[in-house]
Amino acid sequence: MDDAARTDAAGPEGAAPAAQVPTVLRAAVVQRAADVLGTLEPAEVPASLRAVRQFAPRRRASAGAGPLWSALQDDVFRARVARSWTDAHPDEAAALAGEGAVEPALEVAVGAWLSHHPAWPALVPREAPAAPAQDVTRLADRLARSTADVERLRGEAAAARDDATRARDELAALQRELRRLRSDADRARSEGRRLTEEAAALAARAQEDRRAAADAARAAADDLRAAQAERAAARAELRSARKLADARVRLLLDTIVDAASGLRHELALPPATDLPADLVAPGTGRPAPRRGSRGRSVEDPALLDELLRQPWAHLLVDGYNVTKTGFAELSLADQRRRLVDGLGRVAGGTGAEVTCCFDGQPGQAPPVTQARGVRVLFSVGEIADDLLRRLVAAEPPGRVLVVVTSDQEVARDVEGRGAWVVPSATLVARLQHL
Repeated sequence: MDDAARTDAAGPEGAAPAAQVPTVLRAAVVQRAADVLGTLEPAEVPASLRAVRQFAPRRRASAGAGPLWSALQDDVFRARVARSWTDAHPDEAAALAGEGAVEPALEVAVGAWLSHHPAWPALVPREAPAAPAQDVTRLADRLARSTADVERLRGEAAAARDDATRARDELAALQRELRRLRSDADRARSEGRRLTEEAAALAARAQEDRRAAADAARAAADDLRAAQAERAAARAELRSARKLADARVRLLLDTIVDAASGLRHELALPPATDLPADLVAPGTGRPAPRRGSRGRSVEDPALLDELLRQPWAHLLVDGYNVTKTGFAELSLADQRRRLVDGLGRVAGGTGAEVTCCFDGQPGQAPPVTQARGVRVLFSVGEIADDLLRRLVAAEPPGRVLVVVTSDQEVARDVEGRGAWVVPSATLVARLQHL
């Protein structure tokens, strides 16, 4: 006999004590209750059987025997099970109501017990063998395990309630966080709208500025066209003025020529018989040497040193003119090298700027000739004499320029521009003393 049977000393009115219910009848009643439990709505399930309802249908009667038997002591659940039995066995139910003879049978005894029929003990089949003691023990163990499961499930339910409380707290915290985030989102949207409005205002101002810039560009284009028209008109006026000036000059020249002819006719001047060159007497002696500073002649090497010591002095050398004078027996390459090396020593001793010019060969790259402090130039498309003239013309007035050459044409041209001219022999003599 199990624990549930021992705990119920007596059933409801019309029912025998639980200890007097045969085990086979109790097992059949529990099975009927387990079948009915699976058909109930969740709201109709007794609180003590909610965990049992989660069991598999074939395990409800065995694993939940204890809770099911305890729940059958409640009239409401017992009545639901009795109605289920009546619907399944209408003839037996009518017989139990006194409408016919009732034969003892286990199923009829189940219905009689459920409906509180006082004759249910007599309806239990006599030939039904009593349950062996080991079956009773097994059922008692099942009932004990079921009771333990109920307690465990109650603990789990309490833990679940605690989890639910924590979940509600977390939900409340999340809801607060959600409200904060919504508030932040509202502020962000407001800020976004403000920035959008500012951007729209800036875009409008930029559009206005662009239109103003376009107007300014059009005005500038108009001014440019007007300026171009004025320039064209000014050029036309200048051409007209030049034509007028030319006409005036031609008229003046014609007037002067006619006046001169009239004056010659008026004075009755005879034709000229002597020319200026006929009146110049030939020289009788050597030309006087040109004098330099402090009475020194340009042939004196000391004059060259004196000139090169002047501030910002520039020495310009007619290269091949000097080399042909001093060492014409050498090859051109050796002549250039010897001259440039000597000029380097002059530049180092005086601090003057030194430029040496050579004639370049058409169609050939200029040879490489270098020395510290000496600028070496080769003429291209011209002779070295013209290159010297251009170098002298490029210098500002007043700078001390010393040109070394024996070419009289070059000497005459550069002297006309204020340069000192020193013969090539003077530089050669100076280089021999270095």
